[in-house]
Amino acid sequence: MKSRLKLLGLLAAPALVTAVVPAAYAANAPHTTRAAIAGDVLPGLKQNADRTGNVAAGKRISVAISLTPRGGSALDTFVAKVSDPRSASYGHYLTKSRFAARFGRTDAEVGQLRDYLHAQGLTVGKVHSGNLLIDASGTAAQLEKAFGTKLSTWQDARSGRSFYANDNAPTLPSGLAHLVSDVAGLNNRVQLHHQAITRTVSPHNGPGGGYTPAQLKGGYNVSGSYTGSGQKIALLEFDGFQQSNITKYDTNYGLGSPTPTVQKVDGGSGALGDGQVEVELDIEVLHAIAPKANVTVFEGPNSDAGEVDTYQAIVDSGIPTTSISWGAAESARTTSNINAVDAVFKAGAAQGLGFYAASGDDGSDDAGDGGTSVDYPASDPYVTGVGGTKLTVTSANAWSKEVAWSGGGGGKSSVFKIPSWQTAVQKSAGGGYRQVPDVSAHANPSPGVSIYSQGSWSSVGGTSAAAPEWAAFAALYNQQAAAAGKAGLGFANPALYSASGTGFHDITSGSNGAYSASTGWDFTTGWGSYNAATLASKLLG
Repeated sequence: MKSRLKLLGLLAAPALVTAVVPAAYAANAPHTTRAAIAGDVLPGLKQNADRTGNVAAGKRISVAISLTPRGGSALDTFVAKVSDPRSASYGHYLTKSRFAARFGRTDAEVGQLRDYLHAQGLTVGKVHSGNLLIDASGTAAQLEKAFGTKLSTWQDARSGRSFYANDNAPTLPSGLAHLVSDVAGLNNRVQLHHQAITRTVSPHNGPGGGYTPAQLKGGYNVSGSYTGSGQKIALLEFDGFQQSNITKYDTNYGLGSPTPTVQKVDGGSGALGDGQVEVELDIEVLHAIAPKANVTVFEGPNSDAGEVDTYQAIVDSGIPTTSISWGAAESARTTSNINAVDAVFKAGAAQGLGFYAASGDDGSDDAGDGGTSVDYPASDPYVTGVGGTKLTVTSANAWSKEVAWSGGGGGKSSVFKIPSWQTAVQKSAGGGYRQVPDVSAHANPSPGVSIYSQGSWSSVGGTSAAAPEWAAFAALYNQQAAAAGKAGLGFANPALYSASGTGFHDITSGSNGAYSASTGWDFTTGWGSYNAATLASKLLG
C-alpha cells in the first residue's frame, strides 16, 4: 500500500522512563485498592454451564493483556477522517512508530504493568508494537493471585464440552486497572469456527460442480490487466495447510501464483485438523482472483489469547489486506474480548489496513438459539462484513444473476451502535445498532468454488469463500491505486458506503431467515457483490 503521510498534529514519541512500582503492587498487599476489568467474564456462565472443580494450581496458561489506547475517543476520530474519501486527511495513514507515539501507552506505563506482573511470578513475554498488547504466562495459581479471580473447570450444559473459566471478573490494583481493557486467556470456552461447507465434485463447473477462476473473475468483471502483482494479503487461520494441494490447484488452472508464506504466532495452530479445508479454500480463492498477490498465512492457536495475538501480528506486519473466515456469535464472547479485538482492528485502520470477515453460515441466527444474532468479527465497525450470495454466470463467464444465499449471516449487532458511515442506510429493524453485512459475494456451496484439498477436488461454499473473494478485490484495487499514485483502500467501509451502490450488483431476491433482500442495502447481502471494473473506477474517483 502506498501511504501518504502528514504530521496531523502527531505527538512526539514518549521518552523511556524507568517505572517505579509502588510497594503495595509488588507485594500484592491485602489493603491495596483493586478495580475490576469490566465485562471480562463469560456471559451466562453459571446459567449455561455446571462447575466441575478447580483448575489445577500448577497448570500453565498464557494470557494476552490488552491496554486501552491513549486519548479516549481520539483514535476513533482519527480513523473516521483518514478513512473518509470526503476528508482532506483521507489516505494519510500512520506508520507503526507514529501510531505508537500518538495512541500507544507510554513506556513508563508499560513498565509499571510489566513490573507488577513480574512481582506476581508471571513470565512477561512480548510487548507488541503500539504498546497496547503484552503477552504473559504463569500457573493457574499465579494468575488467580495476579488478577484477583478464581479459575474453575466447567461443563457446557448444551454441548457437554469441558472448559475452564474465571468465576468472576479479574481485578488489578486501581493504579493499573485503568490501563487494561482485557485479559485474554482466562477462559477457553469459545473455539472459533470456520465457515467452509464442502461438496465433493469434479474440478470444473458442470452439474453440481464448483466454479473455476475464469468463472469467478468473469462473473465479477475482473480485468485481466490486474492480477494483484506487487500486493500482499494476509489470512488469519487457526489450522494449517499442505502446499502440495495448493500447487495442484495452481497448476491445474495455470495460475503461476507465488508460494504462500507461513507465519506462526504463539507456536502456531498445531497438527492439521478439520480446518485444513478452510485454509486451503482461502488460499485458492485468493489465487483464483488475484493470482500474483503474495499471501501470508498467519497460523495461531484457537484461543482467546491466540486470537488477539494473531490479529496483532497481522497489524504488526503492515500487510494492507486481511481475509478472515473464522468467528463466533457475539453472545459467545466476553465484552472485554470483543473490545480487545476491536482495538486491534481500529489500530490497523489507522495504519491503512483493511479486514474482510465472513458473516457466518447460519443465516440470521448465528448463535443457533432461535433468535436473531450476528457473527463477530464481521459485526465489528472497523471490519467489512461479507455476506453470501448464489452467483450464476453465462456460458461466456459473465455475470447473469445473483440471489441472496439462505445461509449468509446478517442482522443487527447486540454490541456496537450504528457507525456514522452506515446511518444513511439505517433500517428500523437495526434499532440503532451496527448492521451486517456490508457487502457480499458468491457463497452458495452447490455450485461452490472448485478447490483442491486433502488430495481431492471438491466444491466448497459458505461465506468463507466470499471473504477472500472481497479481499482479492481489495488487492486488485490497491494495485490500480498504486499505479495511479493514490492511497490504498485501507478500512474500506466509509468509501464503500460513499459509493451509494455504484459498482455493485444489487441483489433483490432471496432470504437468510428473518431478513429478505431488497433494493439497495439490506440485511442479507449488504450492498451486494462487486463489479470490479466499475467499483474500482468509482473508488479511484
